This record gives sequence, C-alpha cells and structure tokens, in this order.
Amino acid sequence: MEEKYVKEITPKSEDFSQWYVDVIVKSELADYSPVRGCIVIRPYGYAIWENIQKLLDRRFKETGHKNAYFPIFIPESLLQKEAEHVEGFAPEVAWVTHGGQDELAERLAVRPTSETIICSMYSKWIQSWRDLPVLINQWANVVRWEKSTKPFLRTTEFLWQEGHTAHRTEEEAEEETLRMLQIYRDFAENDLAIPVISGRKSENEKFAGALRTYTIEAMMSDGKALQAGTSHNLGQHFSKVFNIQFLDQDGKLKYVWQTSWGVSTRLIGALIMTHGDDRGLKLPPRIAPIQVIIVPIFGKKKEEVLAKSRELYQLLKEKFRVELDDRDEYTPGWKFNEWEMRGVPVRLEIGPRDLEQNQVMLVRRDTGEKILVKEADLLNFLNDLMEDIQANMFRQAKKFMDDNTHTATNFEELKELLINKRGFVKAMWCGEGECEKKVKEETTATLRCIPFEQEVISDKCAVCGKKADKMVYFAKSY
Repeated sequence: MEEKYVKEITPKSEDFSQWYVDVIVKSELADYSPVRGCIVIRPYGYAIWENIQKLLDRRFKETGHKNAYFPIFIPESLLQKEAEHVEGFAPEVAWVTHGGQDELAERLAVRPTSETIICSMYSKWIQSWRDLPVLINQWANVVRWEKSTKPFLRTTEFLWQEGHTAHRTEEEAEEETLRMLQIYRDFAENDLAIPVISGRKSENEKFAGALRTYTIEAMMSDGKALQAGTSHNLGQHFSKVFNIQFLDQDGKLKYVWQTSWGVSTRLIGALIMTHGDDRGLKLPPRIAPIQVIIVPIFGKKKEEVLAKSRELYQLLKEKFRVELDDRDEYTPGWKFNEWEMRGVPVRLEIGPRDLEQNQVMLVRRDTGEKILVKEADLLNFLNDLMEDIQANMFRQAKKFMDDNTHTATNFEELKELLINKRGFVKAMWCGEGECEKKVKEETTATLRCIPFEQEVISDKCAVCGKKADKMVYFAKSY
C-alpha cells in the first residue's frame, strides 16, 4: 500500500510538468475549476498563501505602507489613457460589455493590474508636497486572459498584492523601488528558502509604461527561471497622463514620481518546483501550514499512546503550527506517506516503547533523518530543528542554482549551453535589443536580468562580439 501510494505521483525525471500537476492535485493545494484557466485554491494551498500574506504584510507595514482596496472594474477610457501600458496588456484584457440585459455605454476592463484606476484616484488625493509620499498596497485578484495556463504559475485569475506609491522626487521613487525589491529578496530567501538573482530587466522585458523594472529571478528544479517578484520605477509617465500634480515647497506645480511592485500566487508554484521531490511537497518551516504532524502508533496501548499524543499536541501548539493525526481508518504507514506528500517539515511518531522511554521519534522531511528525542528536551530541540531545516533547504536550493549556472563567452557557446544544458547562462551583453532578440529566436531563452552583482567575463558581447560592459543572465523560463 505504501509503495503504491507513493507511485501516484509521476517521477520528476519522467515528466516534470505532470509531476508538478500531480503534486498540486494529490496534496490538495488546488483543483481545476469549471472555468477555463482558473483553479480552486483548496484550504491547504490557501493556508500557504495566508502565510505568504502575513509575512509580507508585516514587512510592508514596517516600511510605512498601508492597505487599501480599489475596484476590480476599470473603464476603458482610463485604460486607454496610457498607450504603452494598454498595448502591453491588450491581448490579455477581459471585458465586461453588459450589466444584466443592458449593454454598457462604456466597456469595463476586469483588472489586469491597477495602475490606471489608482492613478485616477491619486490625481484627486494629491495636491501638495505635504500629501507625499503616498504608500499604498492592495491584496487583490486580477484577470489576464492567458492562452496557455498552468496552476499557480499562469492562470486566468490569480491572487496577488500590488503596491502603488507616489513621491516628490525621482531619487525617492528609485529608493522605494529598490527597497521593495530587497523586501521581496529577503522574503524569498529567508522565508521561502528560495535563492534569487536580483537585478534590472532589459528595455525589451520591462513592465509596459515603466521607466525601469527590477526583478528577482529564481531557478526551478528543472533548470527553468521563474520571475518571482518585480518592482517598477514608473517615473512620471502615469502622473503626466493622469495629471497627478502637487504644489512643492518652492511654490511650483510638479508631477509626482511613482512606483508599483507585486508578487502573486505563483510563489506557491515556486515553492513546489524549487523544493518538491518524487514524494511530493517539501515545505520550509516558516511557510508550512503545518510544521509538526503527530502520528501515534497505537500498538497494544492505544489509549495511553493517544493520551500522550494529545498531551504533546497541547504542549507544542503554543509554539508551532501542529496537528494530531489520530484517524483510526488509516495505518501509520499510510499517514507517513500522506504527510510527506503534503510537505510537513517534521513528523513526530510516538508508540508504546516511546512511552516507556519518555521519548519521541522525529523525522525530517528535508533529509528523511530520524532522531530520538527525550520528551523533556522536545520544545527546545524542535525550535533548533526548524531553523536547521529552513537553512538546509535554502542551502540545497542554492547549491542546485550554483551547480546549474554556466558561463558563455561567445554565441556558439551560449547557444549550446541554452539548448543542451539546464539552468542559467551568464554572458556579457552590449545592451542592444537585437542581440537579445537573436538569442530568443535561436534558443527560446530570454534575458532574465542585468544583476546588481556584476562580474567581468570578458569585454565583448557574447552575441555580436562588440564592446560590452554588462554581465547578464539568460535562461528558458516559465
């Protein structure tokens, strides 16, 4: 039964895409809905999102941001105001044309992103330098009519947060843009245990309407890149279109400088693909809905074992997210597989022999290691163990990223690596969009970012051979 249960998940090496879907469905993170391209996020998956919200929201508030909510519907005239922006989203916009039986006088876009409607409000709210900065975030859903969908990574409707801020100067806006990117990096690496590359997007890859776009790029365990979060310096593009002006201290009317930044439920996809294995999910303790699962092994002392299990549950629940699996209808072996598949960081087993010895058996999901711990030492030991698992999962993911990051000095090398090897390829780039386009056309890989941490590989562009002073990352991506 145990073997059969594990085999319900397609091995990663056999079919990575099917493995990913199997893990989502069988661990009950989400299910397909009757609406094309939309998923139902089930309670276990939503609990992960709630933890993401909690950990990020605390960081946002610590840096002075406040939450608000704006309508999901955006009048077409607002969306059309910023040409570059609307062109970037046009193929993905869903439109409302009727209210009940009546045709609307003006179509309404279902929010693909909120810059336009938020800007229309900022033009009313901002009058003076005293009104600045405006630091607002919203947790919301958005709709983008995607041609090809994949649960969590790319769906027609998804959940996200989008921050929108307004500032007096370009310097303040740039500082905000980079501060929020650093918050994303800190969250990804310290809470999700996902190492990322931070940097700036190229002009071809930046957000429509932005002055500059910054990104954190993660490597999934099939070697593909995933854009895990973005932060945009919007400059004054939107403020000029929407007439967001303020009277500065010098008595002059000026346009504000703006930013926007966001992450979405694709972070759940990132967690699955970075850490998961053939047994299912593997969740870092800081984000796991359940950190410890208690599995009693009854033997001939069912009542005593059950009583001790409940006592341990009461002891642990003050410090950890813990559950007790006391179901009668399943064997301990079945439960072990169930909770391994759901990625619970630590399994606590207790049986008749453990009762006699005043001990428990702890099993780590990240390494499979079994550890006997005296009951008196349990709380402190578990606390240290959670930190060790968190750190180890980051180390494992970082090693994978480092081992699958290659270097190319010319186009043939770049092509060969991008086509035949998995992972990131570092190369020098002259800054020309044509070189970027050539790589994409011949390998399907894109320029992921111009990293903040630069290296000098050579002084020539790996694509055209001209003078180059930027080291960049290329990769195939989701």
